[in-house]
Amino acid sequence: MRKIGYVRVSSVDQNPSRQLKQLNDIGMDIIFQEKLSGATQERPELKKMMGALEEGDTIFVTDLTRITRSTRDLFELVDEIRNKKANLKSLKDTWLDLSEDNPYSNFLMTVMGGVNQLERDLIRMRQREGIDLAKKEGKYKGRVKKYHDNHAGINYAVKLYNEGEMTVKQICEITSVSKAALYRRLKELNN
Repeated sequence: MRKIGYVRVSSVDQNPSRQLKQLNDIGMDIIFQEKLSGATQERPELKKMMGALEEGDTIFVTDLTRITRSTRDLFELVDEIRNKKANLKSLKDTWLDLSEDNPYSNFLMTVMGGVNQLERDLIRMRQREGIDLAKKEGKYKGRVKKYHDNHAGINYAVKLYNEGEMTVKQICEITSVSKAALYRRLKELNN
């Protein structure tokens, strides 16, 4: 039943001392600290902390923006913490307390999950509307093909294939064209 702190600042110039002081004031057993953007996928100290997390431990953060990049990221993190039978508390976001003595956290997580899903659905809907409008105006052509008719790599791959002196694997290694792309192009040419 350890108290584990997690501190993150977005850049090397930022000072983590405020976060460290707040966490040390409530007495941490260990603190994991990172200096990198929250948008970064790889957060080695967070990964190390999650790997060391044991049943009954509580992770403390000064606020949720220090440990998560998005609502979705928060849900994934909360699931992982719950699976390890541990807890997460935010000093600023006091509603978040995964312990069983705070039923409001589960309720608020559910509400946030619904809001997050609504946000994703609205983005997809607006994107679809934009694409439909662009199609009507003749501005939308779809995704640009990687291997178009004038692509040197795919044309060279087809040439090598037709010569019949190399295996498909060798051709793909030489031209950096995938097997699927080569077969797709050969099929197009035969139709």
